[in-house]
Amino acid sequence: MINPVFVDIIGVAAAICSMTSFIPQVMKIVRERDASSVSVRMYIVTVVGFSLWIAYGLLLKSWPLVGSNLISLSLAGMILALKLRYPGDA
Repeated sequence: MINPVFVDIIGVAAAICSMTSFIPQVMKIVRERDASSVSVRMYIVTVVGFSLWIAYGLLLKSWPLVGSNLISLSLAGMILALKLRYPGDA
């Protein structure tokens, strides 16, 4: 049997990686005021995906799932908004 604490550690590590993975992209776009290399389609799909994960978490009443995906949705949504604000040449 797998130790539940180990399972929680893996879940927390995964959530932290997912949430923080968007921060370098946000910082780069803000610093350079250029989002020409960002794919609008990809971030639309990402925002929809996080929204669905939030709905799934709500249905399961899994607040860690909801919370981590809310943060990821916020960051991915910020990148999408920045893309619309700083579209660049593309």
